[in-house]
This record gives sequence, structure tokens and C-alpha cells, in this order.
Amino acid sequence: MNGNRVPTPRHYFLGATALVLAGLVLGVVLSAGLNLPRASRASASNVALAAVTSSGDLPESPFVPVVEKALPAVVFIDVTKKVGGDGGDSDEFMRRFFGQPMPRQQRVPSSGSGFIIDKEGRILTNNHVVRDAESIKVTLNDGRTFKATVVGTDPATDVAVIKIDGANLPVLPLGDSDKLRIGDWAIAIGNPLGDLRGSVTVGIVSAQGRSNLNIFGGTPDYQDFIQTDASINFGNSGGPLCSIRGEAIGINTAINTSGQGIGFAIPINLARHVAEQLVAHGTVKRAMIGVTLANMTPEIAEGFGLGTQQGVIIQDVLPKSPAEKAGLQRNDVIVDLNGMPVTDRDKFRLKIADTPSGTHIRLGVLRDGKKVSADVTLTDKDKAVANNQVTPPAEGDDTDIGMSVRATTQSERAEVKAESGVRVTDVAEDSEAQDKDIQVNDVIEEVNRVPVNSPEDFRAQVSKVRKAGKPIVLIVNRNGATRFETLKLDK
Repeated sequence: MNGNRVPTPRHYFLGATALVLAGLVLGVVLSAGLNLPRASRASASNVALAAVTSSGDLPESPFVPVVEKALPAVVFIDVTKKVGGDGGDSDEFMRRFFGQPMPRQQRVPSSGSGFIIDKEGRILTNNHVVRDAESIKVTLNDGRTFKATVVGTDPATDVAVIKIDGANLPVLPLGDSDKLRIGDWAIAIGNPLGDLRGSVTVGIVSAQGRSNLNIFGGTPDYQDFIQTDASINFGNSGGPLCSIRGEAIGINTAINTSGQGIGFAIPINLARHVAEQLVAHGTVKRAMIGVTLANMTPEIAEGFGLGTQQGVIIQDVLPKSPAEKAGLQRNDVIVDLNGMPVTDRDKFRLKIADTPSGTHIRLGVLRDGKKVSADVTLTDKDKAVANNQVTPPAEGDDTDIGMSVRATTQSERAEVKAESGVRVTDVAEDSEAQDKDIQVNDVIEEVNRVPVNSPEDFRAQVSKVRKAGKPIVLIVNRNGATRFETLKLDK
């Protein structure tokens, strides 16, 4: 056969192999000539490193200058206290739950924070940090340590001033808390947990004017707290809450033990006013008008036929008080003070307390739906009480602790999950009961471990405790939550 030869499969395979080899050689040549990158492990590492390397400067945090300015003046306060065996609430707690009192006069360490406010070495902190202190040691951020003395304390606001003697002391400037706005930056500095010294946390001013708080370590009588979400923990107490300008705008005071992201600070303007009096006199002078007050609720306003009227209601007028002399009466509604609206009981009380004794004020009052004015001359609270110029309303209660009680119904006890108790119907201004934050509608379950179910039970037990010369220990139930409160009584 003379026709063309047909290629065999072997020829096809050899031809295809030659073409593949030629393609590979051509690819290598082109890659080398064009200087293309090779996909190797080393080159991938170099690319990753290049991606995270920057020659530019990082933008500075706005909080760095604040910390640099404030932190040197923040101090760690180490306190030794005497506790236990005094018949107080700690002793009663141990008896109730463990069957024995605490060892008498046990010395225990405690700690907190503070900040230096002048070159003389005065330090602002909380009263509960240095209360009952046997010795106080202050450590600065630069490591220097000093022994401190107490200049003065004010349990009513939980403010204290202590002092150290040293040279070249850093000072933290004080800001103006009246100019704060909700949403302003808030920087908390202190020594949380007693070990984490010089810690800084950041948040905002979450709210202002918080009151009616039960504070761990002692509830102050006058409350106007700044609320912040800057993290505050045990040990932060007494440290500064700072503004973005690096100025102290508050004293970190309280935490919410049942939640996170909620802390409270005493406004620096209030703390400064108290500190100035403590430095000048060693104590704080406060004025009073001599009334017990309640907030106006929508229900009360409706019952009084006042619509949406705001104000505070006079529950009682103390005999011999400036209020009685001015003609104020029970059920009067105070709606303005020197022409400024009055809307909150605690803010009104704080305003009166911070006004100098002897000052003449004018109150706008609604009485039976008609507006009347009352001119009141404030008196010094301590002098009035010491000279017996005011007498707390008794209303059948001879306990001298300034509160009245009534029996509770079975449904009321069930509502607060109490097996026994009497309900508080009135708390006198400037009384021992008010100082311990006992409020109307609180239920007193026990008096010194004895259940009480009537005013007669209550008075009899208090009288028995008085004769024994012991403090009275109450179990106070507020909305189902119980706590111990200790009241000191005369024999």
C-alpha cells in the first residue's frame, strides 16, 4: 500500500509530552525575564510583615494627657482599723449567723484611694475609707510613703480630709461639677481591689443628681451623686473622677454590687464646700428649718387636686423650729425657694443644709390650693439640737430615735417576705433614724434579735435595750431586701 501512514498512539503521546516540556521551559524563561514574584513560604511571610509595618506615628489618645496630669496626685491609703466586739452590727451579724461575737478590738487592714488637693499635703477621700482608723499610711505614685493625720470627717456626705507632710507634692486641680453634662467624658483613677494601684478606667457621665442610694460602707445622709459607667471597684473609693481637662470633678464613692457599669461619685463642688469647712473648723456647719419632707408623687398630686404640680410636701413641723415660727403647716407643698422651683426633696434638703445659719429665705407654698409665702430664718442644726430648741415629733413613740411605727398586715408582710415586723410611718429630720437611712414604709422585722409585731412590741424592746446600755440593732426590710442598722441610744 502506497498511501500516507496513519500516526500510531505512541506518536501522539511523544508529541504531547514534547509540547508540555516546551511550555514549562518557556514559562520559566518568561518568569525570570519579567522578574515576577515567586509564591514561596518566605515571600508570603515578607508580605504579611510589610502589611503590619507603618512608618507613621500612632495618633495619641486624648486620655494620655489626663493621666499624666492626674495620676501623680492620686494616692493609695492603707488603714488599720479596730473592729468587732462593740455590740454593733458586725457583732450582731456574727452572733446571729455564727453563734458567737467577733473577737473584741480586732485590728484589720483596709485600703482606699485619695488625691492631693494642695501643696500643704491635704488629701480628699471618703469618710468610710478612714473611719475608725487607728493608723493611716499614704503611698504616692512615685513610691514615697507618709503617715497621715485626719483633718476632719463628715459622715453626712461621706467626705473626709487627711493630711501628710512632704515636699514637692503633686496637686490635682479641682474642676466645676456644676458645669457637667450627661455624656461628658469621665476618667476614674485609683487603686481597685487594694492591689491594682494607679488603675485608670474611662467612661462618661451617665446621669447626675442620683439620691436615695444604699451605699456599702455607710449611707450618707446628703446625696447628689454623679453616675458614671467608668469602672469603679472596691479600693477605688476616695479616688478622683476626672474630666477630659485633667481636673477632679468628683470623688469615687460607691459601686452597684448587683450590676456592672454603674458607679457613683460625690460632685467635687459639694466635696470642696465640705472640705473647706473641715479645714477651717474640723466639722461642718449645717442649717435647718425643722420639717420632715416627702416627694410629691403623681398620686399625691392627684389626691391633693394639684394636677401636674411639682414640689415637696411637709409631713410634719418640729416644735420650736424656724418652720413653726414661720407658720408652716403639715400638708403644705413647698414649690419654690427664693423664686427657684423646688422639685426634689433631697436636693432641697441639701440646699438648705448648705445655706449659712441665720440666712433669711422665702418659700413659696401651696396651702389648700392657694399660693402663700413664708419667710424663714435658718438656724444651726447642731446648736438647735444641743440646746433642745427643736424636739422630734414623738407620735406615741418614746424611743428617742425619731421614728414612728405601726403594725403590719399579713398581706404587707407577705409582700416583703417577712414573718414579722412593724412599718415605719414617719422619720424625723436630723434624727438618729434618718442618719441611718431608715425611711417611711421600711419594715422593722427585729430589734436585737427579737421579732416585733406591734408598736408596743417595738417600744418595749427598745426600752429594754436602752436600760441595758446597749446599741439597738434593727433588721430593716426595704422592698424585700434586708440589712442590719445600728442605732446608739442614751440610757
